[in-house]
Amino acid sequence: MTTHSQPRKRTPHRYRPTPPAVSPGGEGFLGAWAELVPNWVPVLPRRRGRKPRVPLDQILQTLTFHVMQGAGTLAEHFFELFEEPLANSSWADRRQRLPWQVFADLMRRALRPIATRRRHPEAFWRGWRVLALDGVQYSLTNTPQVTATTRKAASRRGRAAFAKLGVAVLLEVGVHNPLAAAIARDGEAELDLARRVVAQLSKGALLLADRLYGVPAVIVDIWAACRRVDSQFLVRMPRHLKARVIKKLPDGSRLVRLNLRDKRRRWRIVDHVEIREIRVQVGRPGFRSHVLRLGTSLLDPRTAPAPELAQLYATRWEHELYFREAKRILRRTDLLQSHTVETGAQEIAAIILATALLARDRARAATGRAPVLRLKFGVLLAIVRSIWFCLGPIGDLLTEKQKRQVVARGQALMRRYLTGKRRSRTNPRAVRQPVRRWPRLMKTNSVEGPWQLKVV
Repeated sequence: MTTHSQPRKRTPHRYRPTPPAVSPGGEGFLGAWAELVPNWVPVLPRRRGRKPRVPLDQILQTLTFHVMQGAGTLAEHFFELFEEPLANSSWADRRQRLPWQVFADLMRRALRPIATRRRHPEAFWRGWRVLALDGVQYSLTNTPQVTATTRKAASRRGRAAFAKLGVAVLLEVGVHNPLAAAIARDGEAELDLARRVVAQLSKGALLLADRLYGVPAVIVDIWAACRRVDSQFLVRMPRHLKARVIKKLPDGSRLVRLNLRDKRRRWRIVDHVEIREIRVQVGRPGFRSHVLRLGTSLLDPRTAPAPELAQLYATRWEHELYFREAKRILRRTDLLQSHTVETGAQEIAAIILATALLARDRARAATGRAPVLRLKFGVLLAIVRSIWFCLGPIGDLLTEKQKRQVVARGQALMRRYLTGKRRSRTNPRAVRQPVRRWPRLMKTNSVEGPWQLKVV
């Protein structure tokens, strides 16, 4: 009897492609990530069961890459980076099990200064690296997990539409590069987040902050953090804050004493702090002026003239523009896609890391030929996405020389699209609907013309 040999059963071969080629300059997303976080291997606590198929560093890379893309799911973007399948349900499970300490450690290692005095003089003032501190809120989706663990803020019209997740960011002003961040995963207030961020202040910095931080209780903490790393601060002070004048200085500023009072017994003074107060009258010809109160740890008027400090404080507005880039251009909305508070915090961390990556590409493209912040952020984002696609999924079709040419032409294109010179303009601080203490906005208008500053 003739026997027919059975075809041998083939074991499925798992294709593992080599990662996209990346030149030493850091081109391509994976190369940019390796430059952002060099020699970092995330560590998770040991758990029972089999080892995860997808390493943790690939999870973090894909999450950051995902928030920078206009469309697509995490699974699709993971396949674009590593050509490996991973279902969306598996992504949800992996993200729920990730401890927050991994993201906190990642941001501490990745967020660091990039500006240099030679290439980015606009990021410094008299040798001090100019930083800014501010906070913002993101909206959480109304999922059962979110509504069960958070409360929506109350307003005069009822509850807010979405629960909010706050974040405080320490920013390198001249290049829009984040240096530290703290996220309110447990509902912390902005000042509590700010205290955690100030603890990561870099050496030789001049910190700018608005009037929320210009109260004695916060100034004491900021000055203590500045002294540890040989830095200084310049904050705006509220108009109602009482200060005792100790000495009048030659430039019109004054050395004052602020009393720190007990939180429960306001009449009890527990400490005091002495700073330099600068009162500047700001206005335009033909319009009403107002007085700006600034407090600084720079006590010598010869090395820190009052008019220059007043002009420098105006650059704090760059922090608001950074938040606009992160929320309205990078993500096109302030509504997070995550379904829980914990994964929402992870998404915010990924957004901050993405802005750090783009800040590096922006500064590298400027190369001293144009001010860094003149490069349009939206155009930069589109070009960077295109370059990463060329050096990622289709990178094996290009030689190393061609890859360098793609990057060089992309950077030249970024420098071609520059924003115009900003107009010296101000808008009235008013609202369309009547709110207590705020004037009602009846007609939209703006005031243009040069500022006039006078120390009073």
